[in-house]
Amino acid sequence: MDRGTALTLERLAEAKLYSILDLGYVEPHDALNTAQQLLDGGVDILQLRGKNQEPDELIPLAKKIHTLTRKAEIPFIINDHPDIAVAVKSEGLHLGQEDMPIGKARGIVGPRTLIGKSTHSTGQALDAVAEGADYIGFGPIFATPTKPSYIPIGIENLEWLHQTVHLPAFCIGGIKLENLKTLVKNGAHRVAMVSALLQAKKIDKYIKDSKKILG
Repeated sequence: MDRGTALTLERLAEAKLYSILDLGYVEPHDALNTAQQLLDGGVDILQLRGKNQEPDELIPLAKKIHTLTRKAEIPFIINDHPDIAVAVKSEGLHLGQEDMPIGKARGIVGPRTLIGKSTHSTGQALDAVAEGADYIGFGPIFATPTKPSYIPIGIENLEWLHQTVHLPAFCIGGIKLENLKTLVKNGAHRVAMVSALLQAKKIDKYIKDSKKILG
């Protein structure tokens, strides 16, 4: 195992706050500045999500953001596109339930790239483990403007999640400072945030306050 792979795995194991730089909230011309604010604030992982952008648009931006995450020694994750993950040599790829299977994606990105999977039920979480995911997202826990058509799954299964799924599992969906303590009290160890971070008046302060609660 090379040093870069070992460092990425170490960062994933330690990660508490996973940030998603969603171009549905941030204009592409502001994305680099926002990425730097997220990194300066102390996020543990940074994902780039561009649902409405073509790969040719995303690759140049992803390369610039990856320069920043490398300096910060933070894993950089590409959403949806294994070809972009290969092109920018990102540390990871994140797949949704409707994307290609993990095994097929693994054949594209190679063995050293992290692959995460979005899951929306206990069954999907177990399936992701069986598929060979390196980590999972679990949610939406609460209603979220990022995916308004998704029905929230609530906090009832959080204790089950952390007792049963022996992978890093990030709770996602409508998570913000106002409900973070409730999540932690109900067994959440790690969270992913999208709109709460990207719409914060002071991103760095929001991150620091969130990480105090996460411990």
